[in-house]
Amino acid sequence: MKKSKLEISEEMNKARLQLSIEHYIKYFIGKRVCEITKEEALYAISLAVREFAMDSLYSTMARYNKNSSKRVYYLSIEYLIGRSLENNLHNLGLYKILKEIKIKDFPDFSIEEIFDTEYDPALGNGGLGRLAACYLDSMASLGIPGFGYGINYQFGLFKQKFENGWQVEQADAWVSDFSPWELGRPDRTVTIPLYGHVETYKDSNGKDTYVWTNTHTLYGVPYDFPIVGYNGKSVNYLRLFSAKTNDEFDIDIFNNGGYIEAVEDKIKTESISKVLYPSDAIEAGKALRLSQQYFFVSCAIQDIFRRFLEKHSDFKKFPKQVCIQLNDTHPALAIAEMMRLFIDVYGQEWEDAWNIVTKVFAYTNHTLLPEALETWPAKYFARMLPRHLQIIYEINRRFMEFAKERFGNDNEKLSKVSIVSGEGDNQIIRMANLSIVGSFSVNGVARIHSELLKNSLVPEFYELWPEKFINITNGITPRRWLLHANTYLASLISDKIGKDWIGHLELLEKLSDYAKDPEFIHKFSKIKKINKEVFRQEVFKRCNVAIATQSMFIVQAKRIHEYKRQLMAILQVIGEYLAIVRDHARPVCPKTYIFAGKAAPSYTFAKLIIKLINNVARVINNDPLVGDSLKVVFVPDYKVSVAEMLIPATDVSLQISTAGFEASGTSNMKFALNGALTVGTYDGANIEIREAVGKDNFFLFGLKEDEIRKMRPFYNPRKIYEESVYIQRILNAVNSNLFCEGENPILFKPIFDELLNRDYYFILADLEAFNKVMKKAEHAYLNQEKWTEMAIKNVAKMGYFSSDRSVWEYATKIWHLDVPVEAQPWMDLEEAKSA
Repeated sequence: MKKSKLEISEEMNKARLQLSIEHYIKYFIGKRVCEITKEEALYAISLAVREFAMDSLYSTMARYNKNSSKRVYYLSIEYLIGRSLENNLHNLGLYKILKEIKIKDFPDFSIEEIFDTEYDPALGNGGLGRLAACYLDSMASLGIPGFGYGINYQFGLFKQKFENGWQVEQADAWVSDFSPWELGRPDRTVTIPLYGHVETYKDSNGKDTYVWTNTHTLYGVPYDFPIVGYNGKSVNYLRLFSAKTNDEFDIDIFNNGGYIEAVEDKIKTESISKVLYPSDAIEAGKALRLSQQYFFVSCAIQDIFRRFLEKHSDFKKFPKQVCIQLNDTHPALAIAEMMRLFIDVYGQEWEDAWNIVTKVFAYTNHTLLPEALETWPAKYFARMLPRHLQIIYEINRRFMEFAKERFGNDNEKLSKVSIVSGEGDNQIIRMANLSIVGSFSVNGVARIHSELLKNSLVPEFYELWPEKFINITNGITPRRWLLHANTYLASLISDKIGKDWIGHLELLEKLSDYAKDPEFIHKFSKIKKINKEVFRQEVFKRCNVAIATQSMFIVQAKRIHEYKRQLMAILQVIGEYLAIVRDHARPVCPKTYIFAGKAAPSYTFAKLIIKLINNVARVINNDPLVGDSLKVVFVPDYKVSVAEMLIPATDVSLQISTAGFEASGTSNMKFALNGALTVGTYDGANIEIREAVGKDNFFLFGLKEDEIRKMRPFYNPRKIYEESVYIQRILNAVNSNLFCEGENPILFKPIFDELLNRDYYFILADLEAFNKVMKKAEHAYLNQEKWTEMAIKNVAKMGYFSSDRSVWEYATKIWHLDVPVEAQPWMDLEEAKSA
């Protein structure tokens, strides 16, 4: 029988992959096949797979160059890319092929054991970094010329460990001597000036010219990471820069006894790319953060200029070739840096330069917390970036003239929109305001977030430029979060509706036809049990706690912050525990509460919440009166590889932020895509998820944003405490030594006092409603057939929340790019293929 082209291609790929693996074992690692370790097997396989990725990368770049494609540059201070090998195997169509390869004398390692040896770099702290990684995946999968820029941190966020329940931060050194996915590009090194001062001269025409002189010079060395799109048709890259100095070692200083001073410059310079988010609790940490942000954007903007000037000389074409997306305010300095290069390096007039800049930048806002909008003391700029301070002052002067034309003498509005605020040593630069003023588009990341952005956070800017504001709801890549993370469920779905859903998540809608099918329900439920068993074993390995797979896994996994209300979740757990030991009232089904996430090192109150969770877990898990009715675990060092095991095992996803505080969230999408039911507030993307899956398949509770806004001036949490026996019992337990026996007896009094005297995030206002909805979910879980039906409906309705859809909206509404017809979401697939 004649073989198809696909079969011939797979056979050729199989033969090539096997030969390449054997080649790298023998000639790169330098061992016989039978001698290699799992880590060495990972290297050899990764290098062999990288060949396929690089071939596609070269052809992708050739296609972009031939078409003279407009390019999108995504600037983000963090990227949670996760492990690369398995994801790239899936996207290149080599996963099944690798499993079929049999290499003679290869050690008895399973492919899963080899995958597990890959380091998972923590180059992010949650949704912001993971969203950036999802968007890079989707840009490549859609064939969009999109490239990421960031910092090649030597140390990730930190490794989280617990000592006596307290979070302890340890260095997370992920950059080793060799990474198969990291490609150094020293020929693209850029020069970065810092410090110094600005001198002003008159040119021959009497025009002021500015020279930034006596600067300290450092160098940004780029490293590229291939980003493989689905089916391997397009491969883009993420370019991360490491800080280096030219003065590696001063021998004269060394010989005169200055051993530390001899390498002092190298140490200071390279600290810029050492660690993600250095603590800003001290002045040196704040200064390091600002220097990081400038280093990052200067490297990126200079690289973008270099690429443009390789093919063009007329800067009027710049906006037609370049679009830069700012992922929050961390890259906002890119606006001032581009102005500096245009004016000081390329001799453009201010008006011409500003006209280009404001057609190139687009800004994504990710926060509704006014205190989280980034600001920097102007004195830092004066010392480190004096030329940029001049440019920002001039941007603001011209902008304020424009604002006065609209607002007249309304000083309150003018003060809110000004980029510069305060006087003297207290003067600050508002990076969100700079981002809005310097961008042609400003978008929120969920429907409610975008409305609050316009009406509550920056209404004055919306009044000035209503046409700038747009909503693009966040999304997640189905390749990472279903195909890769939940292979059993992905296979079941493909068996039922085919594989096209991987690139067109909207096709999951077809699963609705099987939500009541007994056979499909049985298979779906079996897969959930398998995933729960896998995670049960992981919990025992990491936490030394035995949990039962038949219990309801209730999960809150996200960055630890007061507005995300992990505190409310543990108060609910305390209430359930007290009901068991004091009232002999057990839950109707056994429950396991699973927490995961990191607190910023300087966020003392968040770390106290972690301590409370761990102490409560220790008491409950060791109380014989409780048994398996209730368990609590806090999984340490949460990162992408842990999420890939936890999310498919989850029954209930807690998305319980205070309404009006979560911009969007993406973990809510990941959990729902994997068949977890959401217990959530009317906040962020929860609202749109509930609309999609149906109100009967979502457990909603709590106050809405407008209700909280109206209550806040008169909110009295102590009154709620005094009028609720249920809340009194829980908070009195927190304020006692029940969960800190043998420690400071008033260890958790700050939590008690905060909730009674302030409760800024309305935990007490929502606590009883949370308890009621948890009981509702608990009873629903008893009917496993109905529960699974609801879970299937959640999966079926998640098509809208694909990052492919989000990126397509960015491409068409903001970046103004042409997306290949077959990649566009929400089309009839057969129509797309014929087109």
